[in-house]
Amino acid sequence: MEHLEYEFGPFAPARTIAPTVVGVVGSGNMEALIEPRPLGGMVRFIVDTSISGFGATWQAVLRDFAEQRRVGDLLVTINDAGATPSVVSLRLAQAAEDLGI
Repeated sequence: MEHLEYEFGPFAPARTIAPTVVGVVGSGNMEALIEPRPLGGMVRFIVDTSISGFGATWQAVLRDFAEQRRVGDLLVTINDAGATPSVVSLRLAQAAEDLGI
């Protein structure tokens, strides 16, 4: 297991949102929980993944999401079971759509 953490921002704080969960922890997939947190406008990603050595790829995909949405004060917790970058982007887009951000 590899544990990764990234922060991006600051961005304008998220409007009032309820936490949301998308995806499932299963082979080639991932689960993401997005919830509001007072983070000074930052969006923080915490990733636990079963695949080691892809920190730079995770950083690039998560930075892209953060910069596209530009919403702060969010904590994103990801439990990964080998999701490809396209699956990561899909799951985060699903969560953003659920939240209206």
